[in-house]
Amino acid sequence: MTEKCNTVLFDLDGTLLNTLGDLHASVNHALVACGYPPRSLDEVRRFVGNGVRRLMERAVPRGIGGEAFETVFQAFRTHYMAHCFDTTAPYAGIVGALAELHRRGYRLGIVSNKLQPAVSELHRRFFADTVAVAIGDRPGMRRKPAPDTRFEAMRRLDARPDGTVYVGDSDVDIATARAAGVACLSVLWGFRSRDELVRAGAGRLLASPEDLPGCFPEK
Repeated sequence: MTEKCNTVLFDLDGTLLNTLGDLHASVNHALVACGYPPRSLDEVRRFVGNGVRRLMERAVPRGIGGEAFETVFQAFRTHYMAHCFDTTAPYAGIVGALAELHRRGYRLGIVSNKLQPAVSELHRRFFADTVAVAIGDRPGMRRKPAPDTRFEAMRRLDARPDGTVYVGDSDVDIATARAAGVACLSVLWGFRSRDELVRAGAGRLLASPEDLPGCFPEK
């Protein structure tokens, strides 16, 4: 990274936290409760990335919309808010990597398409000691890949585009970084494969959370 870099923003699901098990459980709870067939873990992995409403739009059978969709979406949302900590945890090495970046003086933030209440609670539980800002899906702000949430995090951290790097695991994160005019690091331990990331235009790829501090020198 350049010497100007002083701010690092992170995606949440698939980058800092392995949330797939809890998302899968809540998707299938909602589907089955509403009379629809469940989805496999790999299907849910592919559906994640554009927020939970889009996740459920992809998960329900084709043609389900309107009131029927809202019923299954609310069933998902209620179940997930009650069970988002059942198996969710930081990827091995993430907590230490964030602590090291924080020690080096970098400003850290989270930018996610997950609903704001869940983002706030996950931030409080796992990252409050090192990450200053956590922005999720909220009314009046477009979701990634629109740059709105990224700009809000940068505003709160008093960061400039040329001093900011975004770290994520998906094509959505690459597109979001591009839209916000910031550099992007793509990680290989999340919900997308190397081939998918390369096709999306990924530049630098990180194989392990332990590789993160090496991208950001001592100040």
